[in-house]
Amino acid sequence: MDKKHPKVFYGWWIVSACFLIALYTGGVVFFGFTAIFEPLANEFGWSYAQISLATSLRGFEMGLLAPLVGLVVDRWRPRRLIFGGAIFIGIGLMLLSLINSLGMFYGAFILIAIGMSALSSTVLLTAVVNWFREKVAIATGIVVSGYAVGGVLVPIVTILIDKYEWRTAMIILGLCTLVIALPLSLLIRHKPEQYGYLPDGNVSSPVVVDESLISGRSTKVDISTREAGTRSVFWHIALASMCHMLVTSAVVTHVMPYLTSVGISRSVSSLAAGAIALASIGGRLGFGWLGDKLDNRGVTAAGFALMALGLLSFGCLITGWTWLLLPFIVLFSTGWGGSVTMRAALLREYFGRSRFGKIYGFVMGVAMLGAIAGAPLAGWVFDKWGTYQWIWFAFAGLAVIALVLVATIPRPRSSPTRGQLEGTTSIG
Repeated sequence: MDKKHPKVFYGWWIVSACFLIALYTGGVVFFGFTAIFEPLANEFGWSYAQISLATSLRGFEMGLLAPLVGLVVDRWRPRRLIFGGAIFIGIGLMLLSLINSLGMFYGAFILIAIGMSALSSTVLLTAVVNWFREKVAIATGIVVSGYAVGGVLVPIVTILIDKYEWRTAMIILGLCTLVIALPLSLLIRHKPEQYGYLPDGNVSSPVVVDESLISGRSTKVDISTREAGTRSVFWHIALASMCHMLVTSAVVTHVMPYLTSVGISRSVSSLAAGAIALASIGGRLGFGWLGDKLDNRGVTAAGFALMALGLLSFGCLITGWTWLLLPFIVLFSTGWGGSVTMRAALLREYFGRSRFGKIYGFVMGVAMLGAIAGAPLAGWVFDKWGTYQWIWFAFAGLAVIALVLVATIPRPRSSPTRGQLEGTTSIG
C-alpha cells in the first residue's frame, strides 16, 4: 500500500469490507435463522425449545471462543480469522442441508458457531478500532450497521426456503458465504502504523508529538486485560451486555413464530423480521454520532430505555393491538442498535486501544451467557403455555436492569478530556 497520503484513508476501506461481511453473515446466520424455524418443526416434529437450542449452542460455542478470539486476534491478525471463519460458516451451512436428526442439526450449528466466532464483532471491531480514534464511534457504528442491513436478507432467505425448500437454500447460502466473505477478508489490514499512518489517517512523518501527553494517555487509558477484569466498569458493561444479548437473541429467533402465532402471515412476518434489523441502523449510526459528542454512559442508557418500551409494545400485540408492531420495531430496533455501537465506544473510552480485542472478547464471553439462555427460554415458555406474551414483559424488565447497570458506571478515572483527545489524535 502506498505510504503517500491517499485521497481516501485506507481505514474506511476496512470499514467497508467489515460492513459487507457483517451484512451477509448477520443476515443469513443471525437474522435468517427465524425463517427456517417453522420448516424444521413441520418436517421433523421438533419442539420450539429443541430448535431454539441450536441458537444456544451457537451462543455457547461463541461464548467459549470469544475470550480466546479476543486473546489471539492481535497475534493472528483479523484477516486470518475472518478468512478461516468464512470457510467454517460455508461448510456448516452446506452440512445443514444434509441433516436427518437433531444431533446432526446441532453439529452443523457448532461448525457455524466456530465460523461466526471468527467473524464476530470482536474481530471486525478490533480491525476497525485499530485504525481510528477521533471517529471510532461512527466507524464502529457503520460496521455494526452491517449486521442490521443484513435484515434485508431475511425475506430473501424466506423466499429461497419457500421456493426451493430449506435444504437447497442452505447449499446456496453456504456457497455464497465463500464467494462473498473470502475475497473481502483479503482487504483487511492490521494496524495503520505498519503502513506509515496513525489512527484517522494522520501520516507519521510530519506529526509533532507531545511526549507528556503520550505518557499520560498510555498509562491512564491503555490498561492490562487482568486489570480490566478487576474494575467495576468492566462488569457493569459485561452484565448489561449479557441482558442485551439474552433479549435480542430471543426476539430475533422467535419473531416470525411469534407473529404467526398472533395471526400475522409468514410473508409479512419475514418483512417485519427484516425491518427490525434495518430500523436498528438509525440507532447504530445515530448513537455512534451522539457518542462522539455526549456522555457515552447516558447515550447507552437511553438505548436500553428504548428497548424496554419496545418490548412492552411487542408483548401487547397478542391483545389484538397489531398497530403496536410499528412502535415496537422503531423503539426496540433503535435502542438495540444504539447499545451495540455504544458497547464498543464505552470499552474504547475506559480501556483504550492496545488491548481492545482481548477485553472486548472477555466482555462478549460474559454476554454470550445471555445469548445461550434467551432463545430456549422463550421457546420453552411458548411450548408450556402456548403464548410468548409474558416473556416479552419479563425481558422488558431485563432491559431496565441493563439501563441501571450502564447509568451507574463510574466516571473515567484520570482519563483525558475530550479536548485532550482531540489534541493528541496522532498518538497510536
